[in-house]
Amino acid sequence: MDEAEASGQVWRDEVRTRSIAEQDRDALARLIEVDADPFEAELYERAADPQVPSIDRAQRSQAGQYARHVRRLREWRERQQRQES
Repeated sequence: MDEAEASGQVWRDEVRTRSIAEQDRDALARLIEVDADPFEAELYERAADPQVPSIDRAQRSQAGQYARHVRRLREWRERQQRQES
């Protein structure tokens, strides 16, 4: 695995394990209700951007599509090896 593939795999793993954008936005909203820290408010404003959920869904979709592609490729290779045996 070369460096580009390794970094791509790290990104896909991170996308699959992180919380969804809506959860982040809701958590930040609760923080702001308790303590209106300017930094937290700025983070909330960024998380509340209407494009954030769309971008999050697109990234998750891409990571899932790639995982399915890799799984199907692995299964295809295994079938080819069994047929050759």
